[in-house]
Amino acid sequence: MSNASSEVTTSPVRSTILERENRLRLLSDADRDIIRLVHDPLVPRWLEQIKAIGGCARPVYLSGSTITHDAISGEVISSYSTAREPGERLAVRCRNRRASVCEPCSRLHAGDTFQLVRAGLSGGKGVPDAVRECPRWFVTLTAPSFGPVHRALDGERCRPRRDDPRCEHGRRLGCGLMHTEDAPVVGLPQCPDCYDYPGHVLWHAHAGKLWDRFTTAVRRHLASAGGVPRTKLGDHLVVSFAKVAEFQRRAAIHFHAVVRLDGPEGPGSSAPDWATEELLLDAVEHAAASSFVTVPDSDAYGTERVGWGEQFDAHPIRPIADGDVSSDSAVAGYVAKYVTKGAAETAAGLDYRVTSLEDIRAAVVTSHVRALMGTCWRLGGLVELEHLRLRPWAHSLGYRGQILTKSRHYSTTYGVLREERADHRRGDAKPVDGPDAVTESAWRYVGSGYTPGAAGLAFGIAEDHARSLQLAGEAREDLDHWDEWP
Repeated sequence: MSNASSEVTTSPVRSTILERENRLRLLSDADRDIIRLVHDPLVPRWLEQIKAIGGCARPVYLSGSTITHDAISGEVISSYSTAREPGERLAVRCRNRRASVCEPCSRLHAGDTFQLVRAGLSGGKGVPDAVRECPRWFVTLTAPSFGPVHRALDGERCRPRRDDPRCEHGRRLGCGLMHTEDAPVVGLPQCPDCYDYPGHVLWHAHAGKLWDRFTTAVRRHLASAGGVPRTKLGDHLVVSFAKVAEFQRRAAIHFHAVVRLDGPEGPGSSAPDWATEELLLDAVEHAAASSFVTVPDSDAYGTERVGWGEQFDAHPIRPIADGDVSSDSAVAGYVAKYVTKGAAETAAGLDYRVTSLEDIRAAVVTSHVRALMGTCWRLGGLVELEHLRLRPWAHSLGYRGQILTKSRHYSTTYGVLREERADHRRGDAKPVDGPDAVTESAWRYVGSGYTPGAAGLAFGIAEDHARSLQLAGEAREDLDHWDEWP
């Protein structure tokens, strides 16, 4: 009798459990994971971590501790350990600059880039305000033509021709259509068989060396104009620069660069009277026209001489915009906009490396980009080009340089900006730093990324953070507007 009574008593409980399990099975992995997180007592602390990193899309998790103590007395000044953190780990930013990989970190990187470039034009961040008086130009250097491609010309026809000429492969050399900027055909060769794919790839592979030749030529021209030996130019002036690399629609890199003349002591000093803005323009124009790199001969492509394209542009920079003259902030914003773009976003490659021809064939890219990647793979197998590492860099079409580079004395660094931001967040909790303070740290990598439910929560945090930044920017614009009101 007691056994029967027990079965009757437990049957409803068992049915409730089975019904709950069936409902859970109907939920998605993300929903089930969110339910798990909600019941975790440490989830509030986890949310604090994700908010602190702005909702980073691919956080890195570290486990360890940091202890600062007095070297003489042994007294512990400050300490931190992940022992009481969720999962005994701490989430830190991935710091990826590409918006396609992590938009929150790319936004932060763009902001740092803006501050870095603007400091070299307006001062601040350790750069004297006197830098505003230095001669400076915003220069654009492009790759040469490797063959005609379809163009978007703001309401004009692509390549109008009165006759109907054709190349040796029977394809038309003219195009009477008017393409929009987002037309898929823009940037594609009119005849892929005529296009100089080896020349395009080799130009990318030598673009960094070509830039070095350019800066050397600028200094040599300035020294010649000032009547001083090239080796003594540093006693009179310093050429500082910051440049960003950008892919054009034809999948060719071009450079936007700030070129500035400083005195021998850096941006806080003045260059000689003969080092004028006009002379600097002459120097960059001469360097763009005369710089080149010779590629070793090969039976696979013949002889290649790498130089700059005919499209050259230079604009003076002023503290405040004036007509066609760009302002310090406009130039800094322009540069910052492009550092967050990956190769995939510009339709000029991939954001990940390829390891075989099969990877190249399977890549979701245009036929033009696939041909460039295939050319990298083919040329990368040549012994005479092994030093260019074309196969490991086939995903970026042979270009292996940094997106942003700068000279030593141009302005501050990313590391300094990150440290300032960290100090600001620590506030009064900043550890004591003195000659007798010794810090011991032990950290190790323990994972990255999110579970399905955590990814959704982090995405919401990132959206809220982005919205807060947008509202703060609008508030600053309104404040500037009212300050200008008479």
